[in-house]
Amino acid sequence: MKIRIPATVRMVLDSLHAKGYEAYIVGGCVRDSILGRRPEDWDITTSALPEQVKRIFVKTVDTGIEHGTVTVLVGGRAHEVTTYRIDGTYKDSRHPENVTFTASLPEDLKRRDFTINAMAYNEEEGLIDLYGGMDDLQRRCIRCVGNPEERFSEDALRILRAVRFSAQLNFGIDPETIAGIVKLAPNLAKISAERICAELTKLITSDHPEYLKVAYQAGITRIILPEFDEMMRTPQNNPHHMYSVGEHTLVSMAEVKNDRILRFTMLLHDVGKPACRTTDANGIDHFKGHGEKGAAMAVKIMRRLKMDNDTIRQVRTLIIYHDWRVKPDEKQVRHLINKVGKDLFPLFIRVQDADTMAQSEWKREEKLRRVIGVAQVGERIISENQCVDLKGLAINGRDLINAGIPKGPEIGVCLQKALELVLDDPEKNNREFLFGFCTGSSEERSNR
Repeated sequence: MKIRIPATVRMVLDSLHAKGYEAYIVGGCVRDSILGRRPEDWDITTSALPEQVKRIFVKTVDTGIEHGTVTVLVGGRAHEVTTYRIDGTYKDSRHPENVTFTASLPEDLKRRDFTINAMAYNEEEGLIDLYGGMDDLQRRCIRCVGNPEERFSEDALRILRAVRFSAQLNFGIDPETIAGIVKLAPNLAKISAERICAELTKLITSDHPEYLKVAYQAGITRIILPEFDEMMRTPQNNPHHMYSVGEHTLVSMAEVKNDRILRFTMLLHDVGKPACRTTDANGIDHFKGHGEKGAAMAVKIMRRLKMDNDTIRQVRTLIIYHDWRVKPDEKQVRHLINKVGKDLFPLFIRVQDADTMAQSEWKREEKLRRVIGVAQVGERIISENQCVDLKGLAINGRDLINAGIPKGPEIGVCLQKALELVLDDPEKNNREFLFGFCTGSSEERSNR
């Protein structure tokens, strides 16, 4: 087994070896290299103490020196170098109270989460695999190093990481590891929202977002996303559907590319359905108003997960309008683009396509033709730079003030009414007509 190590990483290893210290690449970079994936980071573990590492290299940064980590800058690249360590007692289900540096690589590897992440490598000794990581890679299995309950008790975030790795790698999870997850999933309540969000994001933006169902079955979503459990329990007795709300959501996520905005939109686009569900006299379920209800719920969920405001804005907008079934008519599509925005219109089309593909086959081809038609009309409207928002109007607020309309809310109201006219008929987007429309008497303007 030979791993191709980047030149700057090799320089760090060689420098440590030259001073008589052990040094290896470790963890995810070893795993990904074996799998033929491109590692995101190249972590290095060493027998050298942090102070010794700092003496060897000219440029270093104390990024986590209390836990043995020094960032070494070599060849314009940054590499984390961490001293072998033994973690002390975990009191918060996340961080050890203290760490003890050790000269033993086996002791360092023993504290790691999963066997596939507990392998080390250097070019002199080759692969160091003390806990069966290679076997588990071949079995395509996520398995804890040692006792799963101990590993998950030390750091509850590992519970969610197990499912995230299974989704990213398309691996199963070892039965004993699953048993530990089920037992200790409630400990995730102790983990910060930011860390939960980071792992959830990696899970649902993987090639297998449907693995969120594993998190549901193991009791993870009951702690971190209880709304999803409600979705899984909510049927959709309706000709348009063949899945529960939750199963539909899982399928729809897989129908869009692994883009963060799209995947969170599909995850939450029907979150309002359980609360909006009604059943008519024929036993048919309806979900009137679930777009607006779901958008409000999604905002609360995303704020709970400490997501940024721009993501919240985009996902909220797409959820509000995801069920708008406009026809491929220029007037209707202009009004649609005005609502969702030109930047989100292409994502809106992908959302509607995925939503359709995750429904029943009843009228599916007809629905998809409509989506394609709306996309084509919208692309033409945008390419022709037709007016779809206030910025595109031939007049603006300053023009109206200069024309004698006093500053105040009336200007905004007048411009909005002018925009509605132009959305209906683009030919009316000329200064002369709009000035005439906006500069009539107050009574005339109020009646328009």
